[in-house]
Amino acid sequence: MDRTTTRPHGRRRLAGALALAVGSGLVLVGGAGTAQAADVNVAKNAGFENGLANWSCSAGSGAAVSSPVRTGAGALRATPAGLDNAKCVQTVTVKPNSTYTLSAWVQGGYAYLGANNTGTGTVSTWTPDSASWKQLTTTFTTGASTTSVEIYTHGWYGTSPYSVDDVSVFGPDGGGGQDPDPVVPSTPAGLAAGTVTTGSVALSWGAVNGATGYKVYRDGANPQTVSGTSTTVTGLTADTAYQFQVSATNSAGESAKSAAVSARTAKATDPGPGPAVPKHAVTGYWQNFDNGAAKQKLRDVQAAYDIIAVSFADSTTTPGQITFNLDPAVGYTSAADFKADVAAKKAAGKSVILSVGGEKGNVTINSDATATAFADSAYALMQEYGFNGIDIDLEHGVNATYLTKALRQLSAKAGSSMVLTMAPQTIDMQNTGSEYFKTALAVKDILTVINTQYYNSGSMLGCDGKVYSQGSVDFLTALACIQLQGGLDPSQVGLGVPASTRGAGSGYVDPQIVKNALDCLTKGTGCGTFKPAQTWPSLRGAMTWSTNWDATAGNAWSNAVGPHVHNLP
Repeated sequence: MDRTTTRPHGRRRLAGALALAVGSGLVLVGGAGTAQAADVNVAKNAGFENGLANWSCSAGSGAAVSSPVRTGAGALRATPAGLDNAKCVQTVTVKPNSTYTLSAWVQGGYAYLGANNTGTGTVSTWTPDSASWKQLTTTFTTGASTTSVEIYTHGWYGTSPYSVDDVSVFGPDGGGGQDPDPVVPSTPAGLAAGTVTTGSVALSWGAVNGATGYKVYRDGANPQTVSGTSTTVTGLTADTAYQFQVSATNSAGESAKSAAVSARTAKATDPGPGPAVPKHAVTGYWQNFDNGAAKQKLRDVQAAYDIIAVSFADSTTTPGQITFNLDPAVGYTSAADFKADVAAKKAAGKSVILSVGGEKGNVTINSDATATAFADSAYALMQEYGFNGIDIDLEHGVNATYLTKALRQLSAKAGSSMVLTMAPQTIDMQNTGSEYFKTALAVKDILTVINTQYYNSGSMLGCDGKVYSQGSVDFLTALACIQLQGGLDPSQVGLGVPASTRGAGSGYVDPQIVKNALDCLTKGTGCGTFKPAQTWPSLRGAMTWSTNWDATAGNAWSNAVGPHVHNLP
């Protein structure tokens, strides 16, 4: 599913004169020839392991970050804005009449590296944007009375942020020495549990000098790496006791684990089975983000939708595990407000489910461990928010064996009333040998409906072996026929289309074409050149991306398709 609209982008051309600016990666290495025994790196906090200590960045443009980093646990990330080029500087102590090599590793946008006040002139080097780490290097010689030099990095006006790591100013010691080798940090103290929910526990602890990060352990295993002194551990099971410990880390190693603290997750309030899905149902995806479509709260979703798929769950650092984060852009002031809307929709006879995946979703389920992590975390979210079930919208690889295991584990926890839907891309349902199709057949006994996305796909083969172009009645009917003849029950097949021309890159069809396709498959009327040999009156219905794009277009899709679906035989 598309989360964003495509926008053109351009890049400024930089004149040769810009070579004055200094590149974003510093390393001073001493001597024009072989380094002498006394040569050291005179830059301080050269790897940004201690935040921005010893560095100063213009207009607050720089920050120490934990990702991306080249080595260690820290790096500089600076963001040009307006008339500020995100310049970060440090004054280093040098020896007169000496040669130094200045270098640094850079990544991201345009990056400059250089040195001022050398006593012999300014030096600099630069590089255009780089997707991977790249080293910048230059040299300078100090003047007869020069004892300090300003080294700097900066980006370029209006361009992307740049990153810097492993700065080096290598040459004779000017009296300031070099950074001492790091030592393993001490064990964190003060670990305490805070707010608990059915699926999470908030933790906090005291800061440790010299630490660049922390590892949080759950029951002695599954360490979660964080940069600050607090975190919320998610994906937990309701009404379950856990023990947590924390350790401190830096480039020298990891401390011993702290004393354990115990916490128990809250008891789940059973959301109940929810309403039964109608014989003929309309599915709509609700956007938990702002991409230019009309913003809705869940309560604003049009009444024609029987299944509302909340888009999307988020992955965590634990493979297979999912969580859910309300986007502030949607307008909810609290999770409780959202949960109340879920309950109200269910009371109105709607099923509200959580969609996993989407265009940018990246949840990997490829082992027994990840299958269990998925099932446990999905069930915890169903309990916490009251979701009736789960939608599988994975667009970045499906492993039928382990996804099937995950869904069966989830079904065993949630019970027979769980709503399970899928929204594969067209290419994923061309034959029964695909991983998506194999998954659908393997969970057929617990599957509610599979709404294939009949858009963003170009031309495809129909069940008669002929090629059909998207955007036509034939495309919808001849491709749906593959599933209907491939082993799925007609009640498990739905037609997925965009709600408006802006809802997808290609493949939009007028609602009348959707209605014709539904009639062709259920009643044998309204067909194009492809006429199926039989009809399937119990076909489930139709799906659209999204309720928000439908609202943007004045609800034209749901006003036309909704009543038609509900009046199918």
